[in-house]
Amino acid sequence: MTTETTPLRGRICLVAGATRGAGRAIAVQLGAAGATVYVTGRTTREKVSEVGRTTETIEETAELVTAAGGEGIAVPTDHLEQDQVRALVDRIDRERGRLDVLVNDVWGGEHLLVFGKKTWENDLDDGLRMLELGVRTHVITSHTALPLLIRNPGGLVVELTDGTTEYNGTRFRENLFYDLAKNAPLRMAFGLAAELEEHGATAVALTPGWLRSEQMLESFGVTEENWRDAVEKIPGFAVAESPVYVGRAVAALAADPDRHRWTGRSLSSGQLAREYGFTDADGSRPDAWGYMLADETGTPDVADYR
Repeated sequence: MTTETTPLRGRICLVAGATRGAGRAIAVQLGAAGATVYVTGRTTREKVSEVGRTTETIEETAELVTAAGGEGIAVPTDHLEQDQVRALVDRIDRERGRLDVLVNDVWGGEHLLVFGKKTWENDLDDGLRMLELGVRTHVITSHTALPLLIRNPGGLVVELTDGTTEYNGTRFRENLFYDLAKNAPLRMAFGLAAELEEHGATAVALTPGWLRSEQMLESFGVTEENWRDAVEKIPGFAVAESPVYVGRAVAALAADPDRHRWTGRSLSSGQLAREYGFTDADGSRPDAWGYMLADETGTPDVADYR
């Protein structure tokens, strides 16, 4: 292994919310670049979170990180519980003495999401739970972990969300609670960038495109091997991307010595693929957000966005 193939060797990363989907792929790609990655989540081999999926666990994510070439460390953590998050950060400090990359990817609210209803028609408890899962967790984690991250200059904070500032800024995401939960990380990255500037650290918001997560594939009745079968019913799914794509985006950011040029900005996996030259797992370079913008005013050719 060389520094060219493992540019993150010696870096300490925390991926908060790494049980499945984007978080798992980000952790694995950081591992592939040589990093030590602490992975957290609520679903373990002994206990299942409210999401109710038993097929993905943080232990499995840690094993995938190690198999990819890094060191994966699973730490069961509910990021709504301040004591658990403090214990997590204390452990990283005790074992490594530093934190170089923080990825805030905690979510787990898909099972609460209902489209086609007005705010007052939605279940209020479900809506408030989405805000807890998608906003409060990020705030607790940042508040607790950032003192360790700023101990050394050059740290990176990545706020995972759904949608860019350009897209979300003028479009309602169909459910007010979801809209709030996914716009908050955009503002968090903007605000944290200002606060971290004097410490030489970088904060960005990052969104995948139409993500072929485990849950998404299952809901469409397809697998990663035959996902194109869903395109006939949902044409836009043709620009969907695997979680590997956003994982490679984070790894590329973390390895870029000039990453501070992005600080405070809203980024997408497709945008960073063009910048850094990486591809999705199948060798394509999808641009879902570009496609969706073009689809509002015309009939874009999918081939131009893949």
